[in-house]
Amino acid sequence: MECHIQMKDLRCATRAGWGLCLLAVMIMLAVSACGKEKRVTRVDPGVVTDLSGRWNDTDSQMVAETMIKEMVKQPWLENFSAKSGRQPVVIVGTILNKSHEHIDVGTFVTDLQREMTNSQQVVFVASKNERDEIREERKEQAVHAREDTQKRPGQELGADFMMKGTISTIVDESGGTQAIFYQVDLDLIDLENNVKSWYGQKKIKKVVERKRLLF
Repeated sequence: MECHIQMKDLRCATRAGWGLCLLAVMIMLAVSACGKEKRVTRVDPGVVTDLSGRWNDTDSQMVAETMIKEMVKQPWLENFSAKSGRQPVVIVGTILNKSHEHIDVGTFVTDLQREMTNSQQVVFVASKNERDEIREERKEQAVHAREDTQKRPGQELGADFMMKGTISTIVDESGGTQAIFYQVDLDLIDLENNVKSWYGQKKIKKVVERKRLLF
């Protein structure tokens, strides 16, 4: 009987010990989490910050700059200028994200627009959504603005070419290493005859190694 009581007391003590240990671990984790402070460091926007390995602002800017510089050096531009006697008018159409991750295509389109405008080789005009807002403003001016400051309708520049494209990815993974292959394809299409006057492609490959935590 005495032995039985001692064994029972031992089991109870063991359970109590595990309970106390678990409680202590939970308290330590809570204190550790509360003790962490968020640190914010300002860096130059031009600095490459590949934290996750995903598509980022550096990729967007680099691809846009490289592809537009290549585009304005190709024969289509010289041929058009020689034939028409002016710079071509370009508009950006749909850029599709066919990749496995979320990509802010709007930021990439803005980078393309900036590079085209800064090249001074083509005339870039507003997109469809932007034109709708501008046309509404002209209607408002016709009613409310002074007559000598009103902007007349029917004076818009029609685009000669539309740029369309896709962003695609291929992912290869083994163990803790992941290879991500990005491919950006851009087409410049003649709006008069649907001829693809220029085709550009840019590839980026990233290798992401994830370290295993040992306990």
